[in-house]
Amino acid sequence: MFGSMPSLVFLYLSHNHFSSSDGNTNLVPFFSSLVNCTGLLELGVASAGVGGEIPAIIGNVSSANLSSLFLSGNEIAGKIPPAIGNLLNLTELCLFGNMLEGPIPPEILRPPRLALLDLSNNRIVGEIPRSVGESRRLETINLSQNKLQGTLPESLTNRTQLDHLVLHHNMLSGTIPPGLNCSLMLDLSYNKLTGQIPSEITVLGNFHVYLDLSNNLLDGHVPLQIGNMEMTEALDLSMNNLSGAIPATIAGCVALEYINLSGNSLQGSLPTSIGKLPNLHVLDVSSNGLTGVLPPSLRASPELRYANFSYNKFSGEVSGEGAFANLTDDSFVGNPGLCGTIAGMARCDRRRHVRRCLLLCIVIVAVAVAVVAGVSAMALTWLKKLTTTSVSPHLSSGGAMDERNSEHPRISHRELADATGGFSEASLIGKGGYGDVYRGVLHGGTVVAVKVLRAGDDVVVAGSFERECRVLRSIRHRNLIRVVTACSTPEFKAVVLPFMANGSLDGLIHPPPPPHGGKPAAKAHRRLDLELLLTIAGNVADGMAYLHHHAPFRVVHCDLKPSNVLLDDDMTAIVSDFGVSKVVAQQEAKDPDAIDDDDDDASSTPHPRSSITRLLQGSVGYIAPEYGLGRKPSTQGDVYSFGVLLMEMITGKRPTEVIAKGGHSLHEWVKRRLSSDDDVVAAVELSSSTATSVMTPRHETRVVVELLELGVACSRIVPAMRPTMDDVAQEIARLKDGAWRKCCCEDDNDHS
Repeated sequence: MFGSMPSLVFLYLSHNHFSSSDGNTNLVPFFSSLVNCTGLLELGVASAGVGGEIPAIIGNVSSANLSSLFLSGNEIAGKIPPAIGNLLNLTELCLFGNMLEGPIPPEILRPPRLALLDLSNNRIVGEIPRSVGESRRLETINLSQNKLQGTLPESLTNRTQLDHLVLHHNMLSGTIPPGLNCSLMLDLSYNKLTGQIPSEITVLGNFHVYLDLSNNLLDGHVPLQIGNMEMTEALDLSMNNLSGAIPATIAGCVALEYINLSGNSLQGSLPTSIGKLPNLHVLDVSSNGLTGVLPPSLRASPELRYANFSYNKFSGEVSGEGAFANLTDDSFVGNPGLCGTIAGMARCDRRRHVRRCLLLCIVIVAVAVAVVAGVSAMALTWLKKLTTTSVSPHLSSGGAMDERNSEHPRISHRELADATGGFSEASLIGKGGYGDVYRGVLHGGTVVAVKVLRAGDDVVVAGSFERECRVLRSIRHRNLIRVVTACSTPEFKAVVLPFMANGSLDGLIHPPPPPHGGKPAAKAHRRLDLELLLTIAGNVADGMAYLHHHAPFRVVHCDLKPSNVLLDDDMTAIVSDFGVSKVVAQQEAKDPDAIDDDDDDASSTPHPRSSITRLLQGSVGYIAPEYGLGRKPSTQGDVYSFGVLLMEMITGKRPTEVIAKGGHSLHEWVKRRLSSDDDVVAAVELSSSTATSVMTPRHETRVVVELLELGVACSRIVPAMRPTMDDVAQEIARLKDGAWRKCCCEDDNDHS
């Protein structure tokens, strides 16, 4: 099959539907044909309907060069062959989402450069090999959703390179070894671990994102040293046997956004300091034995969106104001001593309640009278106009952008060929995943961009074309690209869009070198003044918020990046390229127009990461990390992409450039520099010219820091912790309005 291709380097067969006479259960011929492909570096056969067992001959496939092996999301059964350990150059091994059985062979840990090991969602039994910690390059270990037993290997302790250790949903027992640390995520939930939470975990303070020890048999107290975990964003210790009080030192976890301590035997009062956590979004302390009043600081918590205090012994009055305004009585049920104004909760003062109800009735009656009077007046005005105004017979029932009423309702292939000079190379202005874009001039002199879908898989192209047209016909927003017209024949499909003379945001941030070997543009030429940056960021956020929250149906862009943000004559940002370049999953059986935004569990539809994900949703550097764990496209993924785009606008650095130079994501790169104002100023590439900016440098820096913090918030690793695009749009509008008011006030003071 591939034996005559010794120079083959990358082989990606993922996400296909192969069939054979043996039901794809004999993998020996396939892997045998790859033995002579001595230059093969990456092999991807994920989610391809493959079954059978992995043959031992896999150890002979480009054993000196193969670095990535992805066989996940299939129906592969049997045992993992130890021969995989012969692939000594292997850095990524992904076998998750199969039906593999038997123990983990220690031999597969032999490759000295192995960085990613993902065997999750199989039927693997036995113990975790004691030698797992001896693989010094391992950064990610995911063995979750198997049937592993035994204790956690001591070799996993004091590992400075380990980023992710994910072992949830197994049958692991014993205690958590002291010194077990990861830099990003530790998930040991849904096991049978016993003993106390080792204080060394909190002393290390290395859990930058996520610590989940829930649904185990842990006992003892929450460690007092928990306040040392100042970088932790999510903490889940729920459903254990923890006792004692919640330590007030938890206030030291200044980055915490999610706290779940429910289902334990915690006692004492809720510390006031917990309400002072500046970033707290979710708090669940239900089903404990907590007493006392709810701290007023919680009601004043600026970011709190959800709280659950149910089934405790709290007492006192609860005000439905501040952060509690959106809570229901379900958050307080099971606390007989609580009373307050929240709907469904017992009232503290019946007479006061009666007075308030009476006042509310008066207000409702007054409003109802006013509404009836207003509607009556409007009806009379409408009837008067109806008798004096005739309806133009030329008006259609469709909207202003309806296809029948557009300036160019129909267009042929010949007209598009004439407009683009026969689709000449001189008219070519861009290339996309599904087609090319040409500059064209229609007969009336209108300059347009013609996106011609490249010939290929007719089913994919036709489906993508129809989706693009349906989405563009249905959405109406000033910051989203609109369709001028379209041309569709069995042999040719094109969408005609407005031409954007100022190109893309990518060209603005990263201008190309001048032609004919001229001198490259100075670094300062790619800097954006703050007013323009705020305007463009606000435009993009408004457009995306419309797609996510206000369009006739929810649309997930899936490929938001600077090259897909266009700039019109007034430098207004227009979001483009959705529905064609990246296919959005749809619920065809339920509603052909409904964009699927189901945020399935990460294990439901797994797919490999790295270069293979480039074939799916998004572009490298802008893809949300959960997509690498098999999640479907979601609005939260778009928020992540926007965060990266925002940080790139400010810093002038491509996300791939940061990864290549330092091995860190742009999110981590910016987050580290936010700890120092000097680092922020050094990292930001904003123009300080007073000719283009009405703000003082000091105020510019303050606004830039807030924008960078917003970019970091949008690009958090845990999707549930990201804001919505509505939140983002409102925050940028606030910054823009505040910046203008501030500079005007400072200007007035300077002249006084």
